[in-house]
Amino acid sequence: MTTAPAKERTARRTRSTSRVSALRQGLTAWLGRPLASFHLLLAVFGLLAVIGLVMVLSASAVQDAQKTTLSSFGKPMLLDTLGLIGFYLGLRVPLRWLRQFSPTLLLISGGLLALVLTPLGSGANGREHSWFTLGSLSFQPVELAKVALALWGAHVLVTKRALLSQYRHLLVPLVPVSLVLFALIMLQPDLGSTVSLGIVLLALLWYVGAPMRLFAVVLGSAAAAVVVSSLGSGYRNDRLLVFFNPGADPLGAGQQPLQALYALADGGLFGRGLGQGAAKFNYLPNIQNDFIFALIGEELGFVGALVVLGLFAMLAVVGLRIAARNTDPWIRLVAAALTAWVVGQAAINVGYVIGLLPVTGITLPLISAGGTSIVITMMAFGILANCARNEPDAVAALRSLGPGRVGGLLRLPAPEPYRPSARRKPVRPSTPPRGSAPRGTGRSTGGSRAAAPSPEERRRVHRSAPPTEYRRRSAWRSGHGRSTEGGRR
Repeated sequence: MTTAPAKERTARRTRSTSRVSALRQGLTAWLGRPLASFHLLLAVFGLLAVIGLVMVLSASAVQDAQKTTLSSFGKPMLLDTLGLIGFYLGLRVPLRWLRQFSPTLLLISGGLLALVLTPLGSGANGREHSWFTLGSLSFQPVELAKVALALWGAHVLVTKRALLSQYRHLLVPLVPVSLVLFALIMLQPDLGSTVSLGIVLLALLWYVGAPMRLFAVVLGSAAAAVVVSSLGSGYRNDRLLVFFNPGADPLGAGQQPLQALYALADGGLFGRGLGQGAAKFNYLPNIQNDFIFALIGEELGFVGALVVLGLFAMLAVVGLRIAARNTDPWIRLVAAALTAWVVGQAAINVGYVIGLLPVTGITLPLISAGGTSIVITMMAFGILANCARNEPDAVAALRSLGPGRVGGLLRLPAPEPYRPSARRKPVRPSTPPRGSAPRGTGRSTGGSRAAAPSPEERRRVHRSAPPTEYRRRSAWRSGHGRSTEGGRR
């Protein structure tokens, strides 16, 4: 009587185990496809871009109702269109061109960071100069500097990779140039963007294999600089005090952190529904910018917030997979640095929204309503997708089987296979030392006269001679042969 139910349970357990095994095998087989990284990155990019556009439009609906205009609707659509153009350019331009022009791009970024400090720049208030404003559009040059530092820093480190065991080659010129960029950004002042640029620098040093004690020194110096700059500025000092005591100023500096926590708590498990959030009714000022994750938690609930976090976690896995599967060391560094920048910035934004970090004013990539941030982040995703198409298996598949559906639709050219730079071999001495016997002859020198080398030794020495010596000997030999033949005639 008891054997039948036991057999049925065993059969059900066996079927479930076989299904899990089949699913695991299918997933492993799909991940082993040549363009799996490229397709996964496109999926993450598309989902984050759609979620960001929907949430920005939801947050801006109140402003549209108050202004009776559609300006808050048209601007996000325009920025996403410009971002898609940047994504296509990052995907379409050959990576060797990006590496070749990375110093020029860094110089342009540094020049714009210096120029924005002049009266040509503008900001949120009179003491800030962070944007170039043209009508209703604005451009923030620090966003371009993040991509430029990743491309140029990887180029410098790969060029000097044989000397990176020495500190002076590891740090110079990467760290001094980065410090100049940090100084220009802090003069705006913009602590959040400085932190984001620091993530790019730390990622380059980490993935190139810098020693751990260097990171201890860098992080300690950065923490000390942040504390000193915060104590010297009124609003940064207020943010630190609010972080340690959230209820200290509920109507001032503590309003945004407190209202963000209330919005997350009000969302519950599944949220109040898209467009039904109450925090955007001036309870949480500028919710569409730095605190849009609070609106996601309120309207989409814990499940929606978990989906967004899962997408950024998948981006981290896919980006590091692209870096690990590439052969070109420059592509590996660029993919790792861009991934660390986007994921690290998202982690900082979510961290201060939920109260784990002080407020720094960093946008949530692809989600917040940032103008330049949206465009440059989409371009960075395009460069990452370009790196995914340059994996060795992807290059072989694209060159042998064709561009595929996505490549054919976007008219993408087949990537070039990686060709490592040729390393010159050390040249051996052209002639043996005078006064010593050639190796292998077994003869010793007598007085000042050396023993004659064997024919094999003469051929070996002739082959190992430098090009100039080789040409001199060949010319001498051909001339000697002509004179000998003339004498015989």
